Amino acid sequence: MANHKSAAKKAAHDVEARLRNRANRSTMKSAIKRFLVAVATGNKAEATTLLPKTLGVVDKACRKGVLHKNAANRYKSRLTLKVNGLA
Repeated sequence: MANHKSAAKKAAHDVEARLRNRANRSTMKSAIKRFLVAVATGNKAEATTLLPKTLGVVDKACRKGVLHKNAANRYKSRLTLKVNGLA
């Protein structure tokens, strides 16, 4: 429990930020899963159309501070390699 008014405000702010971050992370993971399903089925056309959208969602998560810049670049690299590896 917070002992000062500013600490209580900070705790409330942290709760809001945590919910916002969780929503952004969930959106990112859902987009990645949707893309990976397209890759797993071997549907190159669908995977190719989903790739830019998925990369955009990863970039947005990075901009919002949910993901570190290097982690976002790693995700994007691996996703691009997956679509390039399709026949």
